[in-house]
Amino acid sequence: MIEHRPLATLDGGDHGWLKARHHFAFAGVGNPAHRTIGALKVWNDDTIAPRTGFPLHPHRDIEIVTYVREGAITHEDSLGNKGRTVAGDVQVMSAGTGIRHSEYNAESVPTRMFQIWLEPRQRGTNPRWATRSFPKAERQQHFAVLASGRADTDALPIDAAADVLGATLQAGQSLTLPLEGDAYLVPVSGRIALNGITLAPGDGAAIAQEPQLHLTALDDTEVVLVALFAKG
Repeated sequence: MIEHRPLATLDGGDHGWLKARHHFAFAGVGNPAHRTIGALKVWNDDTIAPRTGFPLHPHRDIEIVTYVREGAITHEDSLGNKGRTVAGDVQVMSAGTGIRHSEYNAESVPTRMFQIWLEPRQRGTNPRWATRSFPKAERQQHFAVLASGRADTDALPIDAAADVLGATLQAGQSLTLPLEGDAYLVPVSGRIALNGITLAPGDGAAIAQEPQLHLTALDDTEVVLVALFAKG
């Protein structure tokens, strides 16, 4: 079963410096019809104006994956970490026992990014942060694992029963991916056909009880997918 969530049906808001679209209803925001999927609680499509951002604020017991679509985001936190993540790259933060951080668009152009929140497998772990460059060549017509809760990958580690994957396809190219459990997919750019359903850029697809996904690019496209698995 695939539930198509067109971009126009996503709840959101325009705060001037921040324009947000919420793929899930969580903590009082989002379209109530768009339920969360297991450990996957938040998928926000954020656009941050130049020279603005989120001031220092706390998190606890949540895994946050940030995928930068355009521009760059600069992170600072109470552990002393500081880094800049650019378009196509990923940063992860395990809030654990508690962390305070800020995220600013220090650039002269808007930053567009996905913020993905996952419930951790266990609470009270040590907080941490990391970022990594993922050249698009690594995911051409192939799903590359960007962040993962599995111990046997070299992706950015998260303490959640999920893989975060990315792929790029040229128009007409296809790929197939087997699934262990539920998943959520969003095209970053370009239209795709997903198991026969056409998705436009920014649309979401909530996926359940599908043993495999078959994607065909209708345009040059990039997609991001969160695939859930058993906690193990």
